[in-house]
Amino acid sequence: MIIGVTGVPVDDQEKAMKFYTETLGFRVKYDMPLGNPEGDRWLTVVSPERPDGVELLLEPNRNPVTLAYQEGLMEQGYPAIILTVDDIHAEHERLVELGVEFTMPPGDIGMVFMAIFKDTCGNLIQIMQEKSG
Repeated sequence: MIIGVTGVPVDDQEKAMKFYTETLGFRVKYDMPLGNPEGDRWLTVVSPERPDGVELLLEPNRNPVTLAYQEGLMEQGYPAIILTVDDIHAEHERLVELGVEFTMPPGDIGMVFMAIFKDTCGNLIQIMQEKSG
């Protein structure tokens, strides 16, 4: 068994697609209408480094439970997802140059380096670099 799809709630799928592709560098894998009146889509992105890997579903936060969960995570300062990077300082610099708002700059927290930023769609996202050795 493997993890195939995991999701992150977003307040606007179009805005999320733009952020996750143009800013973070992911690629759209699926973008299919769900056929509901709101115009929601099955919209997933993948890492270009692992196009057949885990898909991230950019899921509309229309469900009140989902919205409450998303708002609660943001309020508490918890990331909705954690992404791994090879060089956290270079990635931080690249994202800052693209206008990404960090709530926590890269820091050493023991076994990893981590930083947290806003995804413009209602979430905090953590990036993490494992320490070698």
